[in-house]
Amino acid sequence: MPSKAPKAQRSMIQKASLIFAPIVFILLWLLDLDPSRPEVSRMAAVAGAMAILWMTESIPLAATALIPMVLFPLMGILSGKATAAVYFNSTIFLFLGGFLIALAMERWNLHKRIALVTVLTIGGGPSRIIFGFMVAGAFLSMWISNTATAVMMLPIALSIIKKMEAVFPETDTQNFSIALLLGIAYSTSMGGFATPVGTPPNLVLMRTFTQMFPQAPPIAFGTWFIMALPISIAMIAMIWFLLTSVLLKIPSHLSVDHAVMQAEYKALGPMTNEERKVLTIFALTAVLWIFRNDLVLGSFTLPGWGQLLPFPKMIDDGTVAVAMALILFFLPTKSDDAKSAMLLDPSVFSKLPWAVILLFGGGFALAAGFQNSGLSAFIGSQLKILERVTPVFMVATICTTLTFLTEMTSNTATTQMILPILSSIAVAMKTNPLLLLIPATLSASCAFMMPIATPPNAIIFGSGRIRMSQMIRTGFLLNVLGIMVVTAMFYFVGLFVFSIDPATAPMWALAAVN
Repeated sequence: MPSKAPKAQRSMIQKASLIFAPIVFILLWLLDLDPSRPEVSRMAAVAGAMAILWMTESIPLAATALIPMVLFPLMGILSGKATAAVYFNSTIFLFLGGFLIALAMERWNLHKRIALVTVLTIGGGPSRIIFGFMVAGAFLSMWISNTATAVMMLPIALSIIKKMEAVFPETDTQNFSIALLLGIAYSTSMGGFATPVGTPPNLVLMRTFTQMFPQAPPIAFGTWFIMALPISIAMIAMIWFLLTSVLLKIPSHLSVDHAVMQAEYKALGPMTNEERKVLTIFALTAVLWIFRNDLVLGSFTLPGWGQLLPFPKMIDDGTVAVAMALILFFLPTKSDDAKSAMLLDPSVFSKLPWAVILLFGGGFALAAGFQNSGLSAFIGSQLKILERVTPVFMVATICTTLTFLTEMTSNTATTQMILPILSSIAVAMKTNPLLLLIPATLSASCAFMMPIATPPNAIIFGSGRIRMSQMIRTGFLLNVLGIMVVTAMFYFVGLFVFSIDPATAPMWALAAVN
């Protein structure tokens, strides 16, 4: 008789939160924050309880995300019909379309081919090999799950490490091994925040911003890419330099057996017809996303292709994602080993991360509750004192808070809790909300210290080749680096790209809260 798997046990903090969350819920409800609008206190109660459950993960994150479906109608915050409509929207379809394309890449091994070609092209000495892995991991994570990217890169990296250990003593290879593995974890996180679909917090920002400020122009894929890509490149370059030249110096006499990666690549065989088709769809999708809207670069404007359509305002990035993903269900395969006649078949829908989709929906419902109940306006009215705070100081504070808070909590859940509050703070400061929302979202991906901070950290730590103390010691310095880089580069690049004036609150922001 097979032995049963051990049941997952809740920690003491998780058990305590199951008691603490209802207590906070009741206390905030009874506090009567705004006598003229009792729903403000009710919404605060729901948000407080959800925040505790999300941070401690005492119940599954997706289960917590369903709480608004029950409590919003019961407490008169939002009807059940209106709440349900918030859970599934264009942002979700953007995520679904992007994920279907990613699954097609994984099914036909295109992601592995891209990674190996990148490493083989850049690779040379040990430091360059690490850089090659980081570039490959970052590029793939812009378009597919950073978790899947880390899982795919890990065995390739371990095969190289084992070959080196067979030739050189462990004392010589240790720093190379740690730097390579940490480089994979960190680069996949940094690559992810370069595109709206690369990491969940970015998608949370897109939808939350639209909900909180319905009159504001939406954040376009191309605009985000132009702003975030330089930050991503800067972080990857600095992390690589610190890992290989400062924190984990690699002996100069080490050499990496190039034949190992060549063998990995040869094992893939020649590029198949299916890979070519998926690569074409993937590349075309990226181009359509980036150039859909006009790209304004100072005095120069590059017209977007969306303006050529009869109804350009009705098209969004979700439309593009779903349209391109649907093509994969029409294109035939030629491989005799294929289990279906098309590039994607119905089985792919069982692989979609429905728990993450529910988590998104819960965050969107929370933002809608903030807006509809008046809690957002209440928070803003209580924070008028922040009008005198220097914007750069506020940005640096937010980056610091989000970076270290994400070390202990889900970055998706954290951004869902924080972004509605920051929207109210921005209006109270009489500044553009994007000045606070974008740095907060970027910083949620800059947690490098703890294995639980991000899935790539956990995957690399699970290899058993990195100690907790090593990750904490290296990650702390990189956390500080991330805070400085995001704060500084957002001011130099982000303000220009998004045309943000820190001293002015746009009319669409004032209209949303007032």
